[in-house]
Amino acid sequence: MKYYNDLPEIENCDIVVGIPSFNNAETIAYVAEQAARGITELGLKGTVVNSDGGSNDGTREAFMKANTLNIPKHSLVYKGIPGKGSAIRALFEFAHKANAKVFVMLDSDLRSVKPWWIERLANPILSGKTSYVTPLYVRHKYDGTITNNICYPLISVLFGKKIRQPIGGDFGVGKELIDVYLSKNVWETDVAKFGIDIWMSVTAVVESSKKPVQAALGAKVHDVKDPGKHLVGMFLQVVRTLFDLVALHLDKLDKFNEIEQTDVYGSQVQEKVEEIVIDLENLKNRAKQNLAERLHSLDYIPKAITGKILSTGKLTAEEWAEVVFESLVLYRKNKDEDIVMNLLPFYFARVAGFVEETFDLTSEQAEKVIEAQLEVFKTKKTEYAKRW
Repeated sequence: MKYYNDLPEIENCDIVVGIPSFNNAETIAYVAEQAARGITELGLKGTVVNSDGGSNDGTREAFMKANTLNIPKHSLVYKGIPGKGSAIRALFEFAHKANAKVFVMLDSDLRSVKPWWIERLANPILSGKTSYVTPLYVRHKYDGTITNNICYPLISVLFGKKIRQPIGGDFGVGKELIDVYLSKNVWETDVAKFGIDIWMSVTAVVESSKKPVQAALGAKVHDVKDPGKHLVGMFLQVVRTLFDLVALHLDKLDKFNEIEQTDVYGSQVQEKVEEIVIDLENLKNRAKQNLAERLHSLDYIPKAITGKILSTGKLTAEEWAEVVFESLVLYRKNKDEDIVMNLLPFYFARVAGFVEETFDLTSEQAEKVIEAQLEVFKTKKTEYAKRW
């Protein structure tokens, strides 16, 4: 099945670099040009492909005007539910049709991508070491709040692989895994939206015959969003997908009692990251207001925790981990989407707590707080495993 508009016959190639987009006219040409340089430097036969969600700002036109150094480029209009996952599904199909040895995915809003990113994301697959490469960035302490507070700790403790950026947006995927992804009947779910990255990562961990590898990519500079203002939809789609994956693979969780380090390809480049400012008072107020509206359906959460949010608007790592596991256990039993909706005020409160805890810390120092939170999740997993 084709998941995109008709194109001329697709030629076989070694590598496809795919760029999903929606209203990214200002940045997509730069991403395409860096991708083409990376393909050229590798000496591979490749193609750069854009999969667009109906942009109205000239994104596709900007992409097609990019100087890709005689590397062929195509712009697709994908079919299916509007969302990032549907765009990527079309790119998977394109890579499959091109019989590509490796597919590399880049976010369309990147301002820090370099040509050598292509080698870092592709070479571990081309060398046969892995079928899945995740990014490892240098990031500001307040960037990636969904990753830091739920995706990273849960994948680590439940699936036994320490993957620092499982929803980072820039990935390498081998032919074997593309076939696995295209075979799944998930494209009418949140996987078609922002659930795609976490689904790709967990599926790679559970179903690939090879262990994932992380590619050291230096700093990620992109369009940063304030968690209290812009990330509600993304949070819900990512967490619902993650909870569904936990329920799907429940029979495998007992074997992941230890957390394995994931190999890193390349030396990390220590680059300066952009400063990120989070509206702390807005986060606290959103936590209090959102919780007050949903309090009637939160009898499964200890009153000490809900009372703390109503008075302070923030949570500790221990309180947050308890709420996540209580929610996960309940969701596994009845798949009620309101359980994920109910997590929102706790997420706002935990981010607010993290901001206060790390206000005077560097991003490197704040990373130790994130690692300490992971250890809290590990302890909570032991407590809650009996209730799976």
